[in-house]
Amino acid sequence: MRNRLATETSPYLRQHADNPVDWYPWSEAAFCRARDEDKPVLLSVGYAACHWCHVMAHESFENSRIAGLMNERFISIKVDRQERPDIDDVYQKVPLMMGQGGGWPLTVFLTPQGEPFFGGTYFPPDDRYGRPGFVRLLLSLSDAWTHRRDELHDMVKQFQSEFRRLDQTDLRREAAEVEDLPAETARALARGTDPVHGGFGGAPKFPNASGYDLVLRIYHRTGEAALLEALERTLDSMAAGGIHDQLGGGFARYSVDERWGVPHFEKMLYDNGQLVALYANAYRLTGKPSWRRVFENTIAYILRDMTHPDGGFYAGEDADSEGAEGRFYVWTPAEVKAVLGDSEGARACLAYGVTDRGNFEHGTSVLHRAAALDALDEARLEDWRERLLAARTQRARPGRDDNILTGWNGLMIQGLCAAYQATGAVAYLAAARRAASAIEEKLTMPDGGVYRAWKDGVAKVPGFLEDYAFLANALIDLYESCFDKRYLDRAVELVALILDKFREDGLFFTPRDGEPLVHRPRAPHDSAWPSGISTSVFAFLRLHALTGLDFYRDIAEQEFDRYRAAAAAAPAGFPHLLAARDFAQRGPFEIILAGDKAAAAALVESVHRAYLPARVLAFAEDVPIGQGRHPVKGRPAAYVCRHRTCATPVTSGKALLERCAEGAGAKHPVRAQAGRPL
Repeated sequence: MRNRLATETSPYLRQHADNPVDWYPWSEAAFCRARDEDKPVLLSVGYAACHWCHVMAHESFENSRIAGLMNERFISIKVDRQERPDIDDVYQKVPLMMGQGGGWPLTVFLTPQGEPFFGGTYFPPDDRYGRPGFVRLLLSLSDAWTHRRDELHDMVKQFQSEFRRLDQTDLRREAAEVEDLPAETARALARGTDPVHGGFGGAPKFPNASGYDLVLRIYHRTGEAALLEALERTLDSMAAGGIHDQLGGGFARYSVDERWGVPHFEKMLYDNGQLVALYANAYRLTGKPSWRRVFENTIAYILRDMTHPDGGFYAGEDADSEGAEGRFYVWTPAEVKAVLGDSEGARACLAYGVTDRGNFEHGTSVLHRAAALDALDEARLEDWRERLLAARTQRARPGRDDNILTGWNGLMIQGLCAAYQATGAVAYLAAARRAASAIEEKLTMPDGGVYRAWKDGVAKVPGFLEDYAFLANALIDLYESCFDKRYLDRAVELVALILDKFREDGLFFTPRDGEPLVHRPRAPHDSAWPSGISTSVFAFLRLHALTGLDFYRDIAEQEFDRYRAAAAAAPAGFPHLLAARDFAQRGPFEIILAGDKAAAAALVESVHRAYLPARVLAFAEDVPIGQGRHPVKGRPAAYVCRHRTCATPVTSGKALLERCAEGAGAKHPVRAQAGRPL
């Protein structure tokens, strides 16, 4: 018999619909039954592409003996963290408070009132890996609930106290003032970059798009060689590694080694959207052709494999296929030669590091750029890639999480806009506009707000701060790409809703009318994607620059002040907020275009191709600050303004970029076209 999860739209919950566990989705009905039967709640949180979630499901949740124990002694709730990041954020803190690492699957035990008293992540069915077995844990906690409940209530009180302490740590932390915290943080990130392979730390190694975006911004401002060296080492090493799908494009979630060589194969939309933007912006600054190939191949993957027919982007792809992690992606020399022939296959194996011994399981290899090629083989590499990719499409694909998530779509739209501005490829702009239309049509609430998720015709869960903030910035990017004022107007509406729904004493992650949890999270720290707070600050600052309304800037400054000490004490947790601080410190400067939009294409293109991280861009008739700006002698003109003071207008792209260089205060030259100095 299928359980209650069979009627859910979440792909992750549906994965557990055939478990013998009597699962509930997160609901009042589950907690009501727990209270009626005086049972503790077992909360399990994961997501559809989570490998270790699958492992724990196979080992424990599909085991009838363990499921029987869960059904007898607990009320079990399954949550998709992608639909309910608020629940995940609150309860993810439990294992952290206990001195453990966080992650997924998240396993937390609660009172019938939702109060946590114990938590962890993955538990094997029996004692293993130095971890207590799940069966022993279930028996122990059930016994404590029956016979030592006072001890558990003491744990509840400790967790409640810790929730309050964590908030106060962020809001009232004391730290020394730093004169230029964004620049000092970027320098620290560069010093902390692996000198051989790039990236931060050892194994496992994650892309950190927010961190290296800050490094890129500060390099543009200061021209410090060490910043560019750290960025180049990281972007080049990731692009050459197995974390980057050498055939199909796109990036896996992380690598299990420090060399970016062997990935954990799941691919997530949020990573790829941010990395497209990072590589595109780095390309705009440097003109490096290999970085353009990376973001173009990543976009090709998204448009080919991760796009709904109506235009929205799917959430992610699984690491597993045919019951094994990575099977879709790995190769043996014999498999390569079967596609390319013995001679070319041998050279391709050399290029991609495919050996008889292999670098993964069972003698298979994850493709990576393992050897420098001569000119002839380099020219053939694209042909080899296409033929191997065609052969790979015949394999069983990993499962796909086909939820459409508002916030993550916003990140992908931003990546597409950066790529469009860097290259002028109209297909990228068209894809961004289709995704924005899909969100508008499928995920808009009656009050103008947004839902979190959509699947199979059903929109669900009121959006969280990050959904509003990511989408607002994406729509500003869309406006600056095509100058359709509807996008800018909608961004203004979303920011107004942020202030109405999420702002009380500062910004919260959940709306004021959202479901009450045991703790209302703020979630100020950047994680795998930027925080909703830092992204909201960016939206406030950009709208201040475009509208001239000082209250946007004032709200942004209040959030800076709220987290200034926390960011100074632990800057690695706030790189996107510090990027916004850098944006504010630089001015920013406004580029106001006057005249016919079509006729101004050359002016627009010159600005789009240049990396100008502290500018906003608008046509005069679309924004209040455009008042009084006119064409010059019938020709479209551009006004570069800073602190509400505008330089004399210019009518050529070359002159416009010279003005931008003056306005940006940058040490790196502004380029008329990526890779081609003025």
